[in-house]
Amino acid sequence: MLKKRIIPCLDIQNGRTVKGINFVGIRDAGDPIDLAKRYVQEGADELVFLDITATIENRDTLVSLVDRIAKEIDIPFTVGGGINSVEDVSRIITAGADKVSVNSSAVRRPELIREIANEFGSQCVTVAIDTQKTKQGWKVFTHGGRKETELMTIDWASKAEELGAGEILLTSMNNDGTKEGFALEITEQVSEQVNLPVIASGGAGVEKDFEILFNTTKATAGLAASIFHNNEIHIQDLKKYLKTKQIPVRCK
Repeated sequence: MLKKRIIPCLDIQNGRTVKGINFVGIRDAGDPIDLAKRYVQEGADELVFLDITATIENRDTLVSLVDRIAKEIDIPFTVGGGINSVEDVSRIITAGADKVSVNSSAVRRPELIREIANEFGSQCVTVAIDTQKTKQGWKVFTHGGRKETELMTIDWASKAEELGAGEILLTSMNNDGTKEGFALEITEQVSEQVNLPVIASGGAGVEKDFEILFNTTKATAGLAASIFHNNEIHIQDLKKYLKTKQIPVRCK
């Protein structure tokens, strides 16, 4: 059985790690390089680095910061934010990232997923989906959760797989930062729909939230931010807890 992954997320704004609730109320959460190094020591399986305002501010991802972080860690590292072309991906990979995450740019031009997969391999392409439950059901939002689209989340996940995505990073805007648990309904629907690894994001508050996630959905990874940034949960303690619940994880 594949081991479940625990992934801290570094949301970056102006070179600092930040965190909000439901995609708003952003506050400072520390130096990204210090946090990245700490998470490697704690036993994180991967890191995700998202430049959260790159798309809405219409600028490139902070390549220099990616380079500095990558030099400090030895675990897989995904980077997203403002990636609009194969050339952008090349710069990010050259700076040291293992994978890229595309969201708004892929919704705007879905062929971007195929182009990246053809150039670098599907394993390099993570399609991030920010989703919110509306009257019409779970829909896709772009531009840091600011823009509602007409896309239904399950349909978009299937299309991303068809175009060559290697992984889905699914973030529930309803649950983001609430610490009330992951969005199990949509996570299970997406993970049942696609034959891809699905990273669940948004809502983790206690160790049991990860246990419930892995026992009730096919998600292959749980991603969280503030509970790790604030030392509310230590990654190694979380993994030890999950092992006691017979959930396969990598422990140091």
